[in-house]
Amino acid sequence: MKNYLNINELDNLQTTVQEAIELKKNPMKYKSLGEDKTICLLFFNNSLRTRLSTQKAAQNLGLNAVVMNFGSEGWQLEYEDGTIMNEGKSEHVIEAAKVVSQYCDIVAIRAFASLTDKEQDEAEIVLNNFKKYANVPVVNLESSIGHPLQCLADAITMEEHKTTHKPKVVLSWAPHPKSLPHAVANSFIEMMQLQDADFVITHPEGYDLSPEIVKDSKVEYDQEKAFENADFVYTKNWSSYTDYGKVLRTDDEWMITGDKMKLTNNAKFMHCLPVRRNVVVADEVIDSENSLVIEQANNRTYSAQIVLKKILERK
Repeated sequence: MKNYLNINELDNLQTTVQEAIELKKNPMKYKSLGEDKTICLLFFNNSLRTRLSTQKAAQNLGLNAVVMNFGSEGWQLEYEDGTIMNEGKSEHVIEAAKVVSQYCDIVAIRAFASLTDKEQDEAEIVLNNFKKYANVPVVNLESSIGHPLQCLADAITMEEHKTTHKPKVVLSWAPHPKSLPHAVANSFIEMMQLQDADFVITHPEGYDLSPEIVKDSKVEYDQEKAFENADFVYTKNWSSYTDYGKVLRTDDEWMITGDKMKLTNNAKFMHCLPVRRNVVVADEVIDSENSLVIEQANNRTYSAQIVLKKILERK
């Protein structure tokens, strides 16, 4: 695996999940693999789990980790080819990517969607330009339309907790006061399409995600119907895709509550965090024994570590 930009770049999801679970038993086993090598983590947006878990994963493999908050510490980058740079942007990605490549063996990038220009967001200009001009492997730490390290951690978590060969998994929209990107939901859907599961997406009308992502996955607009007999409920807000980036409703009708979870097959509750309590999910759900949110966060280390291990083994 040269780069990791999307869950579909894994040779085999199920094999990778099992390798990550095995790695979790002895995280320091491959510490010599990254010896005398460096990973640069470039953050164009805020982070807690992604930053810390990826640094920890790198250290577990013996990698040196260099972290830069590009949004506040670096020059504003230009991404257009042939542009006359006589305004605000001071550096072109052509030079920036090549320069960063000289300082590291892997570059990992976090750059969110603007939620104002669908075409530009879907073009993934930050990630794809670094892929184009960098001379080292590129890892996606969350981009405009995907979060492949999060969905791999989710796959690990579900494998550790599933009680049936073919579980029912529900991805449920929930309310949020701010416009949020589609990246987590998109990658979770792509991951579930590689699983042997009864998978259902549920959200209010008007919140359909990109048809290129959803494909033939089942969509149910009745949340309570979707929850019936579910084994896992994964909750995430996203803004409108058709009315791009807009919040169409903020009422609490779709919040995850204890009564809704009673419709399930004693389902495990999942969320990528951070989460707004009593807006997205009630305290009684996120604090219950069936909540896996802390385990998901822990597995972020091992999703990053197995990806970095595969990249290092190829180098």
